[in-house]
Amino acid sequence: MMTPERAQELLDKAKKLTSADDIELIIGGGRNALTRFANNTIHQNVAEEGFVISVRTVIDGKTARATTNKSDDDSLRRAIKSAEELTRVQERDPDLLPMASPGDPPRPHANRPSRHFASTAAITPEDRAAGVGKIVDIAKKHSLVTAGIYSTSDTFEALVNSRGVNTFHAETKAEVSITMLAGDSSGWQKANSPNVGNIDAAHLAEVAARKALGSAKPTELPPGKYAVILEPAAALDLVGFMFYDFGGQAVLDERSFLSNRIGTNLFGENITIEDNAYHPLQSGAPFDGEGVPRQRVTLVEDGVIKSLVYARGTAAKMRASELADKVGEIRVTGHGFALPNDMGDAPMNIVFSGPPTGQTKTVDEMIASTERGVLVTRCWYIREVEPYEKILTGMTRDGTFLVEDGKIKGGVRNFRFNQGLVHLLNNVEQMGTPVRASGEEAFDMVVPAMKVREFNFTEVTKF
Repeated sequence: MMTPERAQELLDKAKKLTSADDIELIIGGGRNALTRFANNTIHQNVAEEGFVISVRTVIDGKTARATTNKSDDDSLRRAIKSAEELTRVQERDPDLLPMASPGDPPRPHANRPSRHFASTAAITPEDRAAGVGKIVDIAKKHSLVTAGIYSTSDTFEALVNSRGVNTFHAETKAEVSITMLAGDSSGWQKANSPNVGNIDAAHLAEVAARKALGSAKPTELPPGKYAVILEPAAALDLVGFMFYDFGGQAVLDERSFLSNRIGTNLFGENITIEDNAYHPLQSGAPFDGEGVPRQRVTLVEDGVIKSLVYARGTAAKMRASELADKVGEIRVTGHGFALPNDMGDAPMNIVFSGPPTGQTKTVDEMIASTERGVLVTRCWYIREVEPYEKILTGMTRDGTFLVEDGKIKGGVRNFRFNQGLVHLLNNVEQMGTPVRASGEEAFDMVVPAMKVREFNFTEVTKF
């Protein structure tokens, strides 16, 4: 496994092999393993171990990358030569900054969380098979068929450069995704964590089975606007479509729905969102693609758009732009992607704040408060229809239920929806405690279940 010392050794070797003005190595890899099951049996077990060294060189205001998956002298020399050749044929970039230096910006005053757990790293194929066995036993107990995955990983990421940056992150992850299938219904659950002790495969299987059984013989509701209870995975996959717009480069490029909206009260007063790589339920490295420490940033406060996130280069361009006095505070926040790239920056550690003390509602309490509505387990096949109001289309899946008079009345056929995120986040009536949630359409985040007014279902699907 890579260490900070080994990464520095490789950089020292690379510096001797290059004539570039600056050089950077991003080294990432580790062990990944996956057990896949379907039809109540394991049908695939795969594992891989390796790493990739990505070499970036800077020559006379130009930059480019080349990669190798070997660390011997000849392979490193070839990758550096390729990076240099690619760099020389690029157009000169007048906005390109020198590579980051240590303390640029200073590290946040926050405890750096440990996201590497020996218990997760030690998981064997037999351990995953035993977990799948529990899932299959629950499926058989309920006369259901199950499919899904149980995966584990032990990975690292190192970034070192000729300006003195040497930053390193190691992380483990265990993930379970379960679908339970009945004749005309299905149920789903998914969870992951750096700590395998936080993953209860049997509990997830029971919940998925309960959803499959409870949504059997679904009835058909007419399309229309309903009160909707979004479980955390459903909320995540919807709101996840807006966060790439919180990058400074997206606003500069006029491809963000936040254009002319920063500082305005865009969402309901109960919506507060931050990007916080140091939150105990978050995951990922505490530095960005240039090795800059990630800062904690309040994106939305009481419904008001407060801040964007910035890479080093984007912050410099924003300060020099005509938008400088319209976007609030401009500071390097450590949210850049590895250079060169077309995206610029984005928040990747989203944390929603929960309601004030005493106002948090469980999903059961949301159901009890609903005269007529729909409970949604998850969404899928989501696509953006209109970018400025963030109107999305997609479908419900794997557990959609009619709620009447404060109780679940049974399953309903799935819906297609056309729903604007601005409208949605202005109509959140109740929220649960934010939890680490995992979906299929967006990256993991810390988000609550939500009860939303006037969610727009446009048609009924055939299943």
